[in-house]
Amino acid sequence: MGREAPAMTREAAEEMIAGAGALGPGATFPLIEAAIACAIHEDPGRDPQPVRDLAAAGLERLTARLRRESPEEALAETMAGDLRLSGDLLSYDHPDNADIIALAQRRKGLPVTLGILYLHVARSGGLDVRGVDFPGHFLLRIETPGGPLALDPFSEGRVVLPSELTRRALHAGLTPNVADRLDLLMAPATERAVLIRLQNNIFARAAAAGDYPRAERAALRRALLDPHDHRPWLDIATAREGQGALAGALEALARASELDHGADLGARVQRERVRLRLN
Repeated sequence: MGREAPAMTREAAEEMIAGAGALGPGATFPLIEAAIACAIHEDPGRDPQPVRDLAAAGLERLTARLRRESPEEALAETMAGDLRLSGDLLSYDHPDNADIIALAQRRKGLPVTLGILYLHVARSGGLDVRGVDFPGHFLLRIETPGGPLALDPFSEGRVVLPSELTRRALHAGLTPNVADRLDLLMAPATERAVLIRLQNNIFARAAAAGDYPRAERAALRRALLDPHDHRPWLDIATAREGQGALAGALEALARASELDHGADLGARVQRERVRLRLN
């Protein structure tokens, strides 16, 4: 019998996330493996193989369905029908809904967590599917012979009609002249941006609940995924301040200032406030 591979540590996961973040614009972003690393960074020692097995089963079923079904039908039936993936309506705010490893076990989650698995399976199967950074509710964009369609991974991959997109956009607070622009509402997001959106979601929920260690970890993953963006470091500072780690908060604010060359006035104010508290 072969020896089992050692469980990935938080440190190893952090290195992998940083490696994905360092990839240039032309490189293929390792979405599913980076999502696994983010999940292990949050809760180390777990076996990620169920995620890979679920993705492999999805690719097998999608390949078979594409021989007789349209791309949008094949993807929805594969993910929602064959793999039994759905949105978690009853416990929407449960932390497991934002975790790709927990998703593989529970078969339910948030729109963006589900969307990551949809994206991986679809693109592995040769479909042109992208994430859509829609306000308030993550969607997918699939290219079909009749033009692009919006799919909702939270609602079993169903097609979202243009009128429904406009209604949702207005409900989210977009102005009418923007809510009627399908080209803007369905603008594709990069796979890196999709994974960052998930970390944003985790940060916001953790910060609202006063779970500052979890909020800090989510903000750190954002910083690693986009090493040129100063904003995650502002959130790291906020999370550290919430834990009473004022020196660490100042270090994070200094990093933010270094990345944006001191242009963010709010960051400078936040840094001065923390400095005064430290003194």
